[in-house]
Amino acid sequence: MASSKPKLHGRAFYESLGSPKQIVAPMVDQSEFAWRLLTRSFLPPDLRRSILCYSPMLHAKLFADAPKYRASHFQPLKDDDSPHLDGNPKIDRPLFVQFCANDPEVLLEAARHVQDHCDAVDLNLGCPQGIAKRGHYGAFLQEDWGTIHKLIRTLHEGLDIPVTAKMRILETKERTLEYAKMILDAGASVITVHGRRREQKGHNTGLADWSVLRYLRQSLPKDTVIFANGNILQREDVAACLEQTQADGVMSAEGNLYDPSIFADPPAPGEEGREYWRGRDGKGGYRADAVLRRYLDIVHEHVLGERLPERAPLFLPSDLYASVRDVAAPSRPPTDAAGPEADEQPPAKRMQAHCFHLLRPLVAVHHDVRDALARCRAGDIGAFENVLTLTEEAVKVGLLAYERNPTEFEEVEPDGGKEGKDVKVAGVDVERSDAAVRRCKRPYWICQPYVRPLPAEALEKGSMQLSKKERRKLEEKAARDAELVKAGRDEQVVQAEKDAEVPREGMVCG
Repeated sequence: MASSKPKLHGRAFYESLGSPKQIVAPMVDQSEFAWRLLTRSFLPPDLRRSILCYSPMLHAKLFADAPKYRASHFQPLKDDDSPHLDGNPKIDRPLFVQFCANDPEVLLEAARHVQDHCDAVDLNLGCPQGIAKRGHYGAFLQEDWGTIHKLIRTLHEGLDIPVTAKMRILETKERTLEYAKMILDAGASVITVHGRRREQKGHNTGLADWSVLRYLRQSLPKDTVIFANGNILQREDVAACLEQTQADGVMSAEGNLYDPSIFADPPAPGEEGREYWRGRDGKGGYRADAVLRRYLDIVHEHVLGERLPERAPLFLPSDLYASVRDVAAPSRPPTDAAGPEADEQPPAKRMQAHCFHLLRPLVAVHHDVRDALARCRAGDIGAFENVLTLTEEAVKVGLLAYERNPTEFEEVEPDGGKEGKDVKVAGVDVERSDAAVRRCKRPYWICQPYVRPLPAEALEKGSMQLSKKERRKLEEKAARDAELVKAGRDEQVVQAEKDAEVPREGMVCG
């Protein structure tokens, strides 16, 4: 079905979406409909369209060839062809659908299946995983510019909606600029730039380089639309990234997974309600039980088409001093959403992964919650409800413990302020993540970002090993640095000796 709207491109297209500055990243099996709806739910209804969301990465060939794969990964319509989940105009826009591919015609065929249910189709040029290397897609296309150009050009010419691309930086900023120019020349309306190189993954993730993104902003035409990706742990990082990179929007992946409220303003002091907690030090965040409850409610209502379970209000310590009748029950509007058939249950692995992200600090303390979550199986929504019940009890335990002794949960500055460059690997000074951990740390019952150890810290702890080649490079660099320092000192000594030999005015040399 051809679109009746004119096809926009570049900044005109971006502005037609409302120029969103907050973006949920495409994440394999993790940025699905329910999660997108959860992330948007923390904003007032009239602001939810200000968040642009990407679908999970979809495999173009499977999507084009396998109806079962399509049906399980993208559900835009009910049996009567009315809007359902993915791309629903009322609750799931704006939406970009991302594919990985290396065959232009296959990609176009896959994209045509979704073009009536999204705002743009995105090409994944950033996946660094081994499966992408074996399949020759994602970041492993970045040496094959001819194929990339043809993939994007084919979509640009063959779709009724725009095409965008998500890339990683290359070995130099100049090479990255040429790469970005090629992608834009092929027809991309928006480029998302992940400020890490292909090899930066797992324990070697390290920090994204925002300076390269700023260089692209300064070097590309002013009307180029650029989204920045990398280093977004908390809401405050969004503004910092916009300022430092001058990008049009900021994308969050892991930060969003661990705290889906990352794009929302916190409630004002005194207006926290039962979902948001704020400590006496002013630090706060959404409670894990509140966020998990929201997520399961979305699954019940929208995915399964069920009425919401009856739930007691979330616990507050003040409830101990109030009559049960004084605690208002939550208001729940009736739902008439029609979900899938009974045997089309939400994938347990996806739900399980989301729960482990949300509850990461909590399950480290309450192992019963961890064990119950590990036992959850496909289609057993009751098992996830049990996890919620255990989570609510764990949060109650934490809140009461805080009431008794707040200092037990407050961060204390380490003696000597140990942070910065105080780790050495192969003789090279490297930075620590201590400051970021202290900035982000909250009590275990609060959703909070996971701060990955920097590569040098992973090496120090033994969770990552350098290859002989990498260690030799580090040692050679350390040797060169030592020689430069020594040469600089020798030069200072020689200069001092020369200065001592120069006669001063008014003095007689003997």
